[in-house]
Amino acid sequence: MTGYGQRTVEADHARLTIELRGVNHRFLDISPKIPRSFLFLEEAIKRQIKDKLHRGRIDVYLTVEGENLVDKRLEADDLLLDQYINKLNSIKEQYRLTGEISIDMVTRLDGIFTVEERDHTSDDMKEAILEALNHSIDDLVEMRSQEGLRLGEDLINRLAVVKGIVADIEERRPVVMNEYKDKIFTRIETFVREEIDPEETRVLQEVAMLAEKGDITEEVTRLYSHIDQFDKTLQKSGSIGRTLDFIVQEMHREINTIGSKSNDSQLSNGVVALKSEVEKMKEQLQNIE
Repeated sequence: MTGYGQRTVEADHARLTIELRGVNHRFLDISPKIPRSFLFLEEAIKRQIKDKLHRGRIDVYLTVEGENLVDKRLEADDLLLDQYINKLNSIKEQYRLTGEISIDMVTRLDGIFTVEERDHTSDDMKEAILEALNHSIDDLVEMRSQEGLRLGEDLINRLAVVKGIVADIEERRPVVMNEYKDKIFTRIETFVREEIDPEETRVLQEVAMLAEKGDITEEVTRLYSHIDQFDKTLQKSGSIGRTLDFIVQEMHREINTIGSKSNDSQLSNGVVALKSEVEKMKEQLQNIE
């Protein structure tokens, strides 16, 4: 589910802007993009986000504007430089080389110069950043909540369509069963080449057993149960995306079983329509927290 949050605060003569951008993701993936001098806050930022969010890819941007936040000092390793110069003079004397050791040569020597950074981040600045982060998370959650309401309405409408198709399949089921039994009788008569007494108990038992393999009563019952569970879960607050995702997977399972048992064109058309609607629901659930 997409969302956005941004807050700007000032602390210790610095202007701090924290920005959150959330997009769809099956799990919670937090990616902080913050200045190096504030990397010590990375874990605290992640913990604060995890307290309120459970799914989505969240990019965190921290921008710091101000002077003297970081001091840079150039340091030279005098002991190492002494060794370089002594060694160069020794080589020069040993091989009778000419030339002088220049400043240009010294600047090219490895490991002589280093730049040290010292940041001046205060406790007030840290608290200001985390407070701004908290407000940004609230803004993002509010935006996602508004989107969630729209998605919820769409899912409710699709669930009603699914329930209607299942009702049509259930209504068609007895007709299909009778047609299936008639086909079995016809095939038996064709195979044994004599008329079968439809009232013979043993024949009826065998036909019933064969017909039962094509019965979809249990699958339809479970589908109704999943629809009811989906509807009840959708009314709950909190993180429900993964639960709904699981229910939809179970619905897919029952629909596939009905499809494998179906030898009727109308039932097959119903299965195709069910798969289409449930697949659309599954896509929408990737946007649900």
